[in-house]
Amino acid sequence: MPKPPRYTPEQIKARLILIVGLSVSIAFVGTIFTLLYGLLFVTQPLEQAPNDAEAWKILSPLTLTMSGVLAGLLAANGLKDKRDPDAS
Repeated sequence: MPKPPRYTPEQIKARLILIVGLSVSIAFVGTIFTLLYGLLFVTQPLEQAPNDAEAWKILSPLTLTMSGVLAGLLAANGLKDKRDPDAS
């Protein structure tokens, strides 16, 4: 059975960025849908419980951080890997 060809460092980096990007995207979308579901379809009492207030305080910066990570990952990947047209 022949061995598959080894990946180049660029291919490994591209796969790693894809896996990290997909993982953070899935977590971000899941968090947003869970928050929206809780707001729209779950009956809320008139007064917010202290545990719910703390959960919202934690989830708000978490979603901002995840969106920042996604934006940074996409921006950094697009800006860094410019190939030199003279190098072949």
